[in-house]
Amino acid sequence: MLDIALMIVSALLILLSLLQSGKSEGISSAFSGSGGLNLFENVKERGAEKTISRITLALGISFFVLVILANIF
Repeated sequence: MLDIALMIVSALLILLSLLQSGKSEGISSAFSGSGGLNLFENVKERGAEKTISRITLALGISFFVLVILANIF
């Protein structure tokens, strides 16, 4: 039962992570230095992005808890 819940949570976590929009210009700009990559830039999420981000955070925490519980039992 715990394994099934862990698989469902992990699949949902992967899907929601893929749905989130990227917050930088891409990996090529990180290596080339172009694009002004600023790690401390304050980017506000609004609407659907904020909801997806919060659900992803909740699923990440539940994934962590399920892994701990699976190791205990």
